[in-house]
Amino acid sequence: MQYAIIYSSRTGNTKMLAEAIRSALPQNDCIYFGPPDSDALSAQKIYIGFWTDKGSCSEDLQDFIRQLTHQDVFLFGTAGFGIRSEYYDTILQNVRQLLPKTINVIGSFMCQGKMPQSIRDRYVKMAQSPNPQPNLDLLIANFDQASTHPDHHDLENLKQNLLALSV
Repeated sequence: MQYAIIYSSRTGNTKMLAEAIRSALPQNDCIYFGPPDSDALSAQKIYIGFWTDKGSCSEDLQDFIRQLTHQDVFLFGTAGFGIRSEYYDTILQNVRQLLPKTINVIGSFMCQGKMPQSIRDRYVKMAQSPNPQPNLDLLIANFDQASTHPDHHDLENLKQNLLALSV
């Protein structure tokens, strides 16, 4: 079955996941790999990757999702904050709500992704202010944890998730 892999990747994290998916699937069946483009719409199966933007996917992916009609979709994404499955489930649910009702979601995967250094720098600066907001130490710790993701373990989990679907 022909498939397409589309992704939006601001920092390269989601692109890493997209490349892992491509390496796990039959190469000859891939009709499109790259950023959102109408060329991907002719595939029966579309893998849609996103970075988390305000609890959902980015605007370019929202525009692409509105063009879907009947495809099987696998959602995958990265989020800089949080490593709890409940947080990821909320993000995935927000993205699922954007899909037309005729779309069949065949699976999903989320993992943590590294963030730009400027974010940590901003947290440190905020922590040094006269009236720092609470929990900045937790935000800095989360940033530090995210700095290695997606890692080999994340990529292997994604591939195992795909194998479980018998794709």
